[in-house]
Amino acid sequence: MDQQQVAQIRDAVQHNCHVADAQHGSDYGLCTYLMKMREYFRWEKGLAFTDALANDEVGDWLTAREHLWAQLTDSEFLPICIDGCSYDAFDISAINDALQELGLVYSGGLGNSGRPHFFLGEMERREVHSDYALLVSGRELARDLAAPPAMMRDEMIFVRRESLCRMLWEKLESWRWRRPDNALGRAFSCYDFERDLNGSLEAMTDSELDLVLLHEQGECRAGEWLGEQWNRMLLDLIHTPAELAARAVRDHIADCMVTLPGLSLLDRPASVHFFMGNLGAMRKQLYPALQSVYANWIGSGDGMLLGQAAAHGERHWKRVADEMLALHRTHGKAAAGPLRELAESSRLED
Repeated sequence: MDQQQVAQIRDAVQHNCHVADAQHGSDYGLCTYLMKMREYFRWEKGLAFTDALANDEVGDWLTAREHLWAQLTDSEFLPICIDGCSYDAFDISAINDALQELGLVYSGGLGNSGRPHFFLGEMERREVHSDYALLVSGRELARDLAAPPAMMRDEMIFVRRESLCRMLWEKLESWRWRRPDNALGRAFSCYDFERDLNGSLEAMTDSELDLVLLHEQGECRAGEWLGEQWNRMLLDLIHTPAELAARAVRDHIADCMVTLPGLSLLDRPASVHFFMGNLGAMRKQLYPALQSVYANWIGSGDGMLLGQAAAHGERHWKRVADEMLALHRTHGKAAAGPLRELAESSRLED
């Protein structure tokens, strides 16, 4: 591996990560922001999860990082140069083709609210399927603050083992403050975090990689079903409550098409608990019936309940998505209000 070239690629990707963070780092609430920055510091300094963080050192680093971001707010994203060829930072297919010989994987794309995400990591495995390519990364060389553990771009599914492990660590740390009896707590109780933190994190990461992949496979199928108009609609809804509702509807379609049926066959209680514990507020608000299914599953352990809920949910959320697209065709960029009203009136309660 050409270490000098890898370092140049890493520096360009990290610059783009800094630019994205400069533009969107303030999107988080204060408590979430500070927690994520502490863990970003831990990653950047190569510290273990069990290492204590010195508050003064973290504070100095935070001040310096925010100063850097202030200087980069209006900066452009750098192209990615590999073997003398220059690629647009969002040309992920060409970049990954060029990176194969270096054993690296890269992604650049837009997430919620149009936020750019970039990362560069060491390739762990690559699989080519009929309708998508799967790229699983291990150690990460460059990343942004958000570091989503998985994403789908251009018929490519990216699963980031290190980011998933760090996300699990962050959720564990948050849960430990009050240790509520909830779905996340039940997922964590399936592992021995008190006596073997690192081993438990690795085991849970290995297990939940399957769950993450199921959801992204669902995203792939949902995207095929929804078509390109859905993406155009999302661009018209950026920074509105309707965008959050539309993304939640798509997530529900993805999970009803693939994730829930997959979970019903896995017979892995920890993954069911983690799936439910990882649902965002909007998804819970729109789909309260899923909480009832979960409660019944806890009582019976019958995985078929998840499959039955998936079939009912898929029909419902596809109908809602069709109505959303129809509203967007009629109202265009003015569809945010009607779409939000539709979402609120389409809660699946039984």
